[in-house]
Amino acid sequence: MLHVIDHPVIRERLTVIRSLDSGTAAFRHALHDIARLMCFEVTRNMATTAIEVETPLKKTEGHRLTRPIILVPILRAGVGLMNGFAEILPEAAVGYIGLYRDEETHQPHSYYCKLPAHLAGSEVILIDPMLATGGSAADAADELKKAGATAIRFACLIAAPEGVAAFEARHPDIPIFTAALDEKLNENAYIVPGLGDAGDRYFGT
Repeated sequence: MLHVIDHPVIRERLTVIRSLDSGTAAFRHALHDIARLMCFEVTRNMATTAIEVETPLKKTEGHRLTRPIILVPILRAGVGLMNGFAEILPEAAVGYIGLYRDEETHQPHSYYCKLPAHLAGSEVILIDPMLATGGSAADAADELKKAGATAIRFACLIAAPEGVAAFEARHPDIPIFTAALDEKLNENAYIVPGLGDAGDRYFGT
């Protein structure tokens, strides 16, 4: 269920994101580019329904997505990656799940959850830049399922093998899409080589 999206432009933009020399503007721009490119792969196998459309010359067959899409970033870092997805999917509804990680225990804690009502009939894309321990993403997926979501995909910028294993153990039915699978977690549960704190670098804090 792990899909590593390998694309030359993604590799180049990911290099910008990883670099310590990249400022906030460069980080944001590269992140949005990666998100837009990832969006095509994350949505590739979504079902479409045939419809009739009239061109300036004649009627022909067109297509529309069968189910609506809901984007759900994990606050706060997920907002940056979500913005790129929203540029490709401006019609998507957006929900938010707020989680923070305890710096000592590395365990996630929930502080906010606001989701659209039509989860059950939608394609839900859960979004967070980093899949480190997997705890936050797995807890967010729990929240989505409790609220009625039945079709969920998880999109992240970088994943650690430990996070992938932990997420798949709890949610084997949810595919993971990532731009890179990194080496490991360090003793502080940060992804190595990683990119630092995605939220701080995106928001300039």
